Amino acid sequence: MKNWYKILSVILILYTLVWGMLAPVPRLDILNETIRNVFYHVPIWFSMLFMMTVSLFYSIKTLQTNSLLHDSKALDAAIVGFFFSIPGITTGSIWAKYTWGTWWTFQDPKLNGVAISILIYTAYFILRSSVDDEQKRAKISAVYNVFAFVMMNVFIMILPRLTDSLHPGNGGNPAFAKYDMDNGMRMVFYPAVIGWILFSYWIFNVKNRISILKNKLND
Repeated sequence: MKNWYKILSVILILYTLVWGMLAPVPRLDILNETIRNVFYHVPIWFSMLFMMTVSLFYSIKTLQTNSLLHDSKALDAAIVGFFFSIPGITTGSIWAKYTWGTWWTFQDPKLNGVAISILIYTAYFILRSSVDDEQKRAKISAVYNVFAFVMMNVFIMILPRLTDSLHPGNGGNPAFAKYDMDNGMRMVFYPAVIGWILFSYWIFNVKNRISILKNKLND
């Protein structure tokens, strides 16, 4: 049953995609039906954060062991995390349009933090491509990846909580769970978080196998 998590991820995602649209949700001013996006937008971001944490773990392992295999896994996890940031920011932008009246606002520190974090990880990929020596690239990239992870958490987890923010759970705004996520929504939200995280781990494993095959072919 090595593939149990793959099967479970598909089942949970299908369940949340379908029941997330059909299940009753609280009727709230402004949010209305858009509150259903909490079943998709938030779990996808959790998956991105999970993969960036995996990338951090393998970067630290790289610094400890000088292993190119760990460096490759750190890169693959960062790529998958970066991939998940795209639907994450897209669903957030759509949500903003229907609740805040705009696709993007520079008045929200969390949105700005997300944009800066994406640029920080873009620089990580550019840095890797600029160093030819494998061992040197692995060490420099690992150090930068630790920095990138810390800065990402500062920009999207810490600063929005210290300043005014439109986002729920930030800048004095209560999180959804505190005032409107009922038990019915939790029955969809928590499986969605588990399903998307498992799915991201699945993609990471596939990406890492491809990387291993490419390295063998190059050798």
